[in-house]
Amino acid sequence: QVQLVESGGGLVQAGGSLRLSCAASGRTFSNYDMGWFRQAPGKEREFVAGVTWSTKLSYQDSVKGRFTISRDNAKNTVYLQMDSLKFEDTAIYYCAARVGGYVRYDYWGQGTQVTVSS
Repeated sequence: QVQLVESGGGLVQAGGSLRLSCAASGRTFSNYDMGWFRQAPGKEREFVAGVTWSTKLSYQDSVKGRFTISRDNAKNTVYLQMDSLKFEDTAIYYCAARVGGYVRYDYWGQGTQVTVSS
């Protein structure tokens, strides 16, 4: 069982930056793939970025070059550095975890709101 707690959301002007953090419980954090997802009002939840247990990175096309995902296994934490934020990045951002190599993300945080003002 993994419990995830996000932090770092807030209100920022377009062009600004935010860093989201996701703290995970458990002693086997390094065995999990971690991901960030987001859901905007009236839209479905979508994948934003992921880092596997072996540190392979992946990004949604719309955030490539602006967002950076990273993990610190010593701190059981995954980060999402968001730069050059756009109005359309406004959403609730969720941290998720899955056992390394699996397809489905089984563990989810409660979400943190990111609002970008234009």
